[in-house]
Amino acid sequence: MNVGVRKALLAVAVIVMTAAMAALAEGGLDQPVHASFPDGRHASLRRLVCDMVEEYGRHTGHADLLREAVDGRVGEDPPAGWRP
Repeated sequence: MNVGVRKALLAVAVIVMTAAMAALAEGGLDQPVHASFPDGRHASLRRLVCDMVEEYGRHTGHADLLREAVDGRVGEDPPAGWRP
């Protein structure tokens, strides 16, 4: 996935979360959102926020994999003698 696509996906995520936060301020987590299931039922804001938290966590892990590939550090602690 190239940089432009990643930036576009991040921009969409920011837009969705901004809209979710505005909706949350207006009506709480149990209100329906525009997103719907194939059978026509609408998801709740609670479901949307949970899905976004899950996606954010997944992509944070991906970013960590990229960082590991760049600087060679893996795991939580740098190897002995490692300097930035």
